[in-house]
Amino acid sequence: MSRAFVKEDDSELPGDDLPERPQSPHPNYVTAHGLKALQRRVEKLQEERRALTEGGEPEMLDKEHLKLVERDLRYWQERLDKAIHIDPASQPHDKVGFSATVETVDDDDVKRSFTLVGEDEAEPKAGKISWVSPLARALSGARVGDSVTWKRPAGDISLEVLSIKYPKG
Repeated sequence: MSRAFVKEDDSELPGDDLPERPQSPHPNYVTAHGLKALQRRVEKLQEERRALTEGGEPEMLDKEHLKLVERDLRYWQERLDKAIHIDPASQPHDKVGFSATVETVDDDDVKRSFTLVGEDEAEPKAGKISWVSPLARALSGARVGDSVTWKRPAGDISLEVLSIKYPKG
């Protein structure tokens, strides 16, 4: 008999499973703001899952959406479970460390400000850089007056640390 006329179970189609979102190999250090953002994201996904599962059998499109929501919920719940809140008061305030805002100047007198934050909090355009980024690694441990080399694909830049500030509490 030809396989063309045999109905197969739709629940076991190849490619039906979504691959899990990969987790970072680094510790999930977070600021207080980052921890709250993770909690809000998990709550939002839990609410979305509830809305999709309430009231009977979801339509085909809703099932696909539900799979995405559940996968994202697993990812963000694990990020939250592994979150390690770093209290700014625990950092040595004379050195660049996690949650520090660092003001720098380069050889062309261009001033920049960077805040070292968790991977999920990073917004480079807003000056928030992941603590595992090459720039953050170059700045970590530096003191006011130190020069560090920011290794970039566009070429290395020497940065002098002008100030280091930590958030209160």
